[in-house]
Amino acid sequence: MNDHPLRPIVIVGPTGVGKTQVALELARRLDGELIGADSVQVYRGFDIGSAKPSRAELGHVVHHLIDIADAEEPLDAARYAALASTATEEVSARGHVPIVVGGTGLWLRALLRGLLAAPPVDKDLRATLERRWDERGPVEMHAQLSRVDPQSATRIHMNDKLRVVRALEVYEQTGRALGALRAEHALGEPRYADLTVLLDVPDVHYAELIRERTRRMFEQGLLEEVAGLVRKHGAEVRPLQSVGYRQVVDELATGVPREVTVEQIVRATNVYARRQRTWWKSDPGVQLRITAQQALDADHEAIFVRHARRA
Repeated sequence: MNDHPLRPIVIVGPTGVGKTQVALELARRLDGELIGADSVQVYRGFDIGSAKPSRAELGHVVHHLIDIADAEEPLDAARYAALASTATEEVSARGHVPIVVGGTGLWLRALLRGLLAAPPVDKDLRATLERRWDERGPVEMHAQLSRVDPQSATRIHMNDKLRVVRALEVYEQTGRALGALRAEHALGEPRYADLTVLLDVPDVHYAELIRERTRRMFEQGLLEEVAGLVRKHGAEVRPLQSVGYRQVVDELATGVPREVTVEQIVRATNVYARRQRTWWKSDPGVQLRITAQQALDADHEAIFVRHARRA
């Protein structure tokens, strides 16, 4: 642990394991403020499908980096890290505990370790790779990525054109795999004296947990939320391509049965959760790996208190 005066508690983990509920309870117990690290919850109107905490759930807990942008507004890791760094400093200056919570690994690493020194976009090379994608398709392009950068290929979904192309672009520019560069970056000196906690549940329970969570979202009005977002922003905005939203957009367009959509979301969430676990499994900054229930027991609360109060 370094001697940095800023000592955030960071709650990470796969989608749906209870990160927000733990963070809210810790904020109440420790006089903390929440700093979001979710690449969909930052967008206004994306509430049900992102499991954004409601005003009632937030209660009197001060929160940051939720509902800060419209769907057309680009938000990347660099901008997030700048905003979250400012929030962390301001929360600490008030004498409160910064509690960072979310599952967007790249954003969190940018905040906690700084930005990866990757080469800038080469527009000509990017255009060449995008044409190759259009000609050869995602299967062949992802297979190429697997050959030159297996770490990135494991983390990036086959149909994620933007990230597959970027990883291939970095390899062509540098001769080095983006996955290897990120692994080195993860070993760098942390920016804060953070306590990073990974929450998870056993695989045997995860799919059913997500299935029930998805059904509750539909009961809460997920279909209506997505229909309104499509009318307002169009179906192509980036947050509507995220897991859960993308499948509901497809239901609206094709009329597939609801249970089909639910199962598609469960499968896509499982794939995304595996990528999240792979990301955090390799991160040396994770100090505790527990369930949401364990995080709020007396022994672990004592750990959080000691961390927060250490000068």
